[in-house]
Amino acid sequence: MVYKIDPDADRVYIDEFRKKPIGAHSPGLQRLLNIMRHDPSGRQVVLVCRKPFEEWVLGMMPPDRSQPIAIEDEPVFTDIESAEWEVFRRRWRAITGQDINMPLRD
Repeated sequence: MVYKIDPDADRVYIDEFRKKPIGAHSPGLQRLLNIMRHDPSGRQVVLVCRKPFEEWVLGMMPPDRSQPIAIEDEPVFTDIESAEWEVFRRRWRAITGQDINMPLRD
């Protein structure tokens, strides 16, 4: 059985991730994250750490893993949770076609 994301039913997990992007998650959110971490095209939004524990940017993993990661110059994240939230938002948009227009925290 292949799990798929249902943008309407799975939307409830957005707020759970938003509140706690790192750590243990509910089974439903973990299912969603497992799906989001595998892109059949081979392209994948990833975090790239530029300064350990201090600075992260986003990159795009190419389908051919022998090719370099395309690294974005901006935005630069100074906390891992904000960076993880942006990865989640971009993967959600890539899979569902819908934007998540919410900040990490209100």
